[in-house]
Amino acid sequence: MESQQQNQVSSRILTIPNGLSFIRLLLVPVFLDLIIIGQDGLALLVLVISSVTDYLDGMIARGLNQVSRLGQLLDPAADRLFIFAALVGLAIREVIPWWLFVVIVGRDVMLIVLGIVLANHGYGPLPVHHLGKVATFSLFYALPILMIGQAFPGAVWLTSPIGWAFALWGAFLYWWAGIIYLLETVRVVTIPRVDAAAESDTLGR
Repeated sequence: MESQQQNQVSSRILTIPNGLSFIRLLLVPVFLDLIIIGQDGLALLVLVISSVTDYLDGMIARGLNQVSRLGQLLDPAADRLFIFAALVGLAIREVIPWWLFVVIVGRDVMLIVLGIVLANHGYGPLPVHHLGKVATFSLFYALPILMIGQAFPGAVWLTSPIGWAFALWGAFLYWWAGIIYLLETVRVVTIPRVDAAAESDTLGR
């Protein structure tokens, strides 16, 4: 009984984990500004602070039974915004090519469109696929690794191949998961139409 209560998701807004998530969101523009002006060391420090708050909000949410719907939205949103900020900042400085930015952001735009399609048909968002989680993990670590090479040029020989391996693998998995979401959206959206057609055929007979 106690474990069931701990797993309940509430609609509360004013919780400690949500406060930490809001702090993470406020750090995103600071992170972006530091990257653009070339303060990679400070930008990495902001990212470390964000990662610590991310760990703490999850631990506190579970420990104090403060898991909320808002928190479930804010947490992945903060991760994606940090990735987006890193992409924008590094692309502006030409550390990464703009095509990588387009590839990654293009997939997120597609998911937004799929979400709108699902909402118009009365469905909520699709559950997160494990490939999407792995892709986000790869990208979340790829960009900071590349930033380490910018902050410490002597380490470029090591950070560059590792960072690019994570980035390219992450981008590939990102789109692989995106295609799965696309196919699942098409399947879910067409189910009512098929059922309705079958029902009308039955009634006609």
